[in-house]
Amino acid sequence: MRMDRILSFRANDEDEGTRLDVFMAAKLGISRSAAQNLIVLSDKGKPLGKSYAVKSGEEYSASVPEPETLEAVAQDIPVEIVYEDDDLLVVDKPQGMVVHPACGNKDNTLVNALLYKCEGRLSTINGTIRPGIVHRIDKDTAGLLIVAKNDAAHRSLAKQISEHSFTRKYRAVVIGNVKQDNGTVDIPVGRSKTDRKKRACGAAAVELKNAITHYRVLKRYRGYTYLELTLETGRTHQIRIHMKHLGHPVLGDKLYCRSDEGAGKFGLTGQCLCAYYIKFIHPADGRVMEFSSPLPEFFNQTLEKLEKAYL
Repeated sequence: MRMDRILSFRANDEDEGTRLDVFMAAKLGISRSAAQNLIVLSDKGKPLGKSYAVKSGEEYSASVPEPETLEAVAQDIPVEIVYEDDDLLVVDKPQGMVVHPACGNKDNTLVNALLYKCEGRLSTINGTIRPGIVHRIDKDTAGLLIVAKNDAAHRSLAKQISEHSFTRKYRAVVIGNVKQDNGTVDIPVGRSKTDRKKRACGAAAVELKNAITHYRVLKRYRGYTYLELTLETGRTHQIRIHMKHLGHPVLGDKLYCRSDEGAGKFGLTGQCLCAYYIKFIHPADGRVMEFSSPLPEFFNQTLEKLEKAYL
């Protein structure tokens, strides 16, 4: 049986004037809508409205359910294995599949499938919820992922990523005409101050980390651009937030697009983004490993529609 706990937070000068629901969402790491459902009390025990302006020095309390305990269990779920040996796997993740269990997605994830496929033989560095996961891609991004079967392989692959010797290339269709044929976006990204599900740049974000994305134009359409993107760093939502910052959000991105253009015109259920190419050094024998995957059906269908109606 889950129990509630009372959590209290004291506002500082930087919080002065912030809406109470925004303040509590940031402190608790929950969405703003979830924060609006909390009963928040002042330090005098008075219930406060969600739009109350936070005051520096005041303390605010709320009764919050204890977090759920997650457990990754093996499930017989089909998953496409591009390559496998004793040290690692390369997996082609479909759009719509979550990489590892989390609140709201406890099962039917890639990790559940891999635990079954590998009979539990995955690296332990990232704990029991993310065994074997060296890097991630978003639920609605399709494409290639490397999974480590042991801790030595995991450490080697993680080091390559941190040293930028691990190559990851993506294909994307973005909204609008990207003016330059190629370029680099070098802008730190971090957690949005107002929505825990989002990332942001500059003053709209906290916990900023450097983020670098290189891009080149593959083809231009009327109102859209087909891009290849290469990651130098791998921050959460990096390509999606960098493209939005340029004024060219990824087509079909429900989190960062203002309209449902992707679903309405192209029948997309998520962003038109695919991690199609990876290159790395094998952690056991030093071989250069290089893999590319065909674009998924939804991506090819989008390109076909662009060719027919938007040239």
